[in-house]
Amino acid sequence: MKLHSLSNNPGATHRKKRKGIGPGTGLGKTSGRGQKGQKARSGASIRPGFEGGQIPLYRTLPHRGFNNYKFRKEYEAVNVSVLEKLDATEITVESLKKAGIVARKSKLVKVLGHGELTRAITVTADKFSESAKQKIEAAGGKVILTQPAEEAPAKGE
Repeated sequence: MKLHSLSNNPGATHRKKRKGIGPGTGLGKTSGRGQKGQKARSGASIRPGFEGGQIPLYRTLPHRGFNNYKFRKEYEAVNVSVLEKLDATEITVESLKKAGIVARKSKLVKVLGHGELTRAITVTADKFSESAKQKIEAAGGKVILTQPAEEAPAKGE
């Protein structure tokens, strides 16, 4: 079999619809555009949301809230119960990625305190909940932050 000998299955290709070629085609005269009006004219395009000059729905509804998508930090959560199952004594973000617990593309990891910890481990992560810190330190382990904690601005500033 060679490339020049290949052909489409029967019925796979269709002829181009030729509009305005008489009433027998079903697309003659107005060519499927209906009669008169803005959309029947040549070059007509109406932007999405346009309601013919009436105030569009998106302008009548109130716009509330704030979206900080540009500067937000998204953390991937890992519970203490998951760390208990790992047999390593030193756990880092890279080791979590290698184990498949955290997605490879995720940048920041936060350790949460759900579950119990029975052995001493050293955990290095970007953020810890208070309960996770207490459980790791109570088991004799260490908590290491990869980034220094950001201080909240004082009131009045």
